[in-house]
Amino acid sequence: MTRTYLRLIPIVATLALPHFAKAEIAVKNGEKIAFLGDSITAGGWGNPAGYVRLVIAGLDANGIKAEPVPAGIGGHKSDQMLARLDKDVLIKKPQWMTLSCGVNDVWHGPRGVPLDEAMAKSGSYDDKVATRGTYKTNITAIIDQAKAAGVKPVLLTATVIQEKLDNKENGLLAPYNDFLRQLAKEKSVPLADLNAMCQERIKAENKPTQKVLTNDGVHMATEGNKLMALGVLQAFGLNAAELDKAKAAWLPLEAAAVEYAKKQTEARAKAAAEKTKRATAPKAL
Repeated sequence: MTRTYLRLIPIVATLALPHFAKAEIAVKNGEKIAFLGDSITAGGWGNPAGYVRLVIAGLDANGIKAEPVPAGIGGHKSDQMLARLDKDVLIKKPQWMTLSCGVNDVWHGPRGVPLDEAMAKSGSYDDKVATRGTYKTNITAIIDQAKAAGVKPVLLTATVIQEKLDNKENGLLAPYNDFLRQLAKEKSVPLADLNAMCQERIKAENKPTQKVLTNDGVHMATEGNKLMALGVLQAFGLNAAELDKAKAAWLPLEAAAVEYAKKQTEARAKAAAEKTKRATAPKAL
């Protein structure tokens, strides 16, 4: 409901005030965009049709040649992203940084990062929890340090932990995303509400026995990567016509992703066969 209303605002404004220029894409030609995140972001760069590559291709289709700074590492949580922020992002002097963080903070359970001090004292975490800080503290520090270095952040709400939206993990993730939405307002930074987009899409598809956006409930399949890219591009200010240009530019990347997935499957099968062969080979006397 809200998003539909927001889409109508520029149309109404254009009709009422035709002399106003349309809003411009925030990213400018030649600027760098760092993509800080976990395995979802790592896959967003490693996959030919991952969301990082789709964002860059979508901007290029609209005349904006941006340079990506991939900074996704599998398994990373908010404390680890904060620890490597300077090395992986700030030292490379990007103009922009997207931040995708939260799934592992929740998904890792006792080894996760509590939302705040009250949650840290709940007794649900291992004995090293104090060394990881809290999600609120870590994420706020990442945003503050980025802004202090002249980098413009874009917050991404965490996607989903399995596509069963009413499960325990998604319930635990909800306050983390509520915090991100509030922080975006407080810090006046763009927000790509990917979790809301994921939930809307999964509910609309209504395929409870099938994966709609992910390969395994967490890591993005092609449709999930496209959804994430659309959310980021909207946060950068692309309008409906510009998003259509972006989507048209994605078709070759999607075809390349099919071949990429095929080769990965073949490589895994070959590795499994070799492992079995070694395990069953007669041992030398």
